[in-house]
Amino acid sequence: MAQDLVTRFAPSPTGFLHIGGARTALFNWLYARGRGGKFLLRIEDTDRARSTPEATQAILDGLAWLGLDHDGEPISQFARADRHAEVANQLLAEGKAYKCFSTQDEIAAFRDAARAEGRSTLFHSPWRDADPVTFPDLPYVVRIKAPQDGETVIRDQVQGDVTIRNDQLDDMVMLRADGTPVYMLAVVVDDHDMGVTHVIRGDDHLNNAARQMMIYDAMGWDVPTWAHIPLIHGADGKKLSKRHGALGAQEYQAMGYPAAGMRNYLARLGWSHGDDEFFTDAQAKEWFDLGGIGKSPARFDVKKLENLCGQHMAQADDAALQHEIIAFLAAAGLPAITISRQDGLRAALPYVKERSKTFPELLDKAHFILTERPIAPDDKAAKALDPVSRGILSQLTPHLRTVRWERDALEAVLNDFAAAQDTKFGKLAGPLRAALAGRAVTPSVFDMMLVLGREETLARLEEAAA
Repeated sequence: MAQDLVTRFAPSPTGFLHIGGARTALFNWLYARGRGGKFLLRIEDTDRARSTPEATQAILDGLAWLGLDHDGEPISQFARADRHAEVANQLLAEGKAYKCFSTQDEIAAFRDAARAEGRSTLFHSPWRDADPVTFPDLPYVVRIKAPQDGETVIRDQVQGDVTIRNDQLDDMVMLRADGTPVYMLAVVVDDHDMGVTHVIRGDDHLNNAARQMMIYDAMGWDVPTWAHIPLIHGADGKKLSKRHGALGAQEYQAMGYPAAGMRNYLARLGWSHGDDEFFTDAQAKEWFDLGGIGKSPARFDVKKLENLCGQHMAQADDAALQHEIIAFLAAAGLPAITISRQDGLRAALPYVKERSKTFPELLDKAHFILTERPIAPDDKAAKALDPVSRGILSQLTPHLRTVRWERDALEAVLNDFAAAQDTKFGKLAGPLRAALAGRAVTPSVFDMMLVLGREETLARLEEAAA
């Protein structure tokens, strides 16, 4: 079974990759990757008026940032329009669909009369069983013949069994009057032809499943396993929208959230594995199952996202973290780190990635290694460099010329120097921070000295003392 399992993500390229869509993609990716199956990507670009190449690229970029790799090339739904029409015409030839010549005015009149009489407004076409000899030479749509009695049961892995009376289903249009296929037909044909075994998507598509099952049944195709997941809400319990803040995956990249933290958070947004909050990709692939998805909408919580991102940054491989920081700067439109400063940043990462929740926070802590002499202290740091403090720095500098450049040795010489000055090391820390970083709040003085090295540390202290 594992080799045959296929999931898909099928976004419409009408805008950015919504954070809800990103979670849907993640769930499909985890389910396939954890079972040795395939994860496919289909771009549902049948809405030609709203679909744009820029939106398609935004989706691809968003998936790439999240690390959600797909198998094979992306499928264009629009490019498969002839295949969709072929299926509709096959059902027409087999008597499982029919030509409907009813005009929009006639359909509207039918519904108005039904409302006035208190009947269902579900349209019943007079052409369903009409003799072809009565067909007029007029435009027509192709409708599938919906079952008229009994029930359709959607066996959903998240929602449970959902039963819909067949008399509530209309004879769905499959081909428009201009011969173009509708979305509902295209989805079914594409999923079948792509070998999709599990359709994991938002529960706003749940009602579509019953209508799509008509096509599966009419064609004699296997119905995929359904899993309709609840939508994401904001902290106020309402559907996630612009008023809640950023919505696009790339917006979160540009704000400096690490991809691993975002994957972890999105996985936990509506799915759980016991009480586990922090986990790796490998664990997520191993643990993820449809049974762990809740039925209620999940609430997006920025503080939880930041907490998980902080944990992932603290445990990240330094080389991979630096690579992602460079990508973040490009995504955010910020100046790149010069080649000459990249080695310094790499050396600083073990000391600044702890307790950083986003890349801007991390880079702020790493300011000391990214700045260049002459160091321009901010207002608060400048106050720590009064004449007395500069004199103390002048006296300290000779003690650092020959000391072994290791933490224990540096701690010892600085503490001894403070004692000789009849003060505590804490009193030295302010001037040292100002001299080394130009800031009042920095990483540990010893961390900065180790990263900067003896030569640069002495140069900064001498410059500040002067």
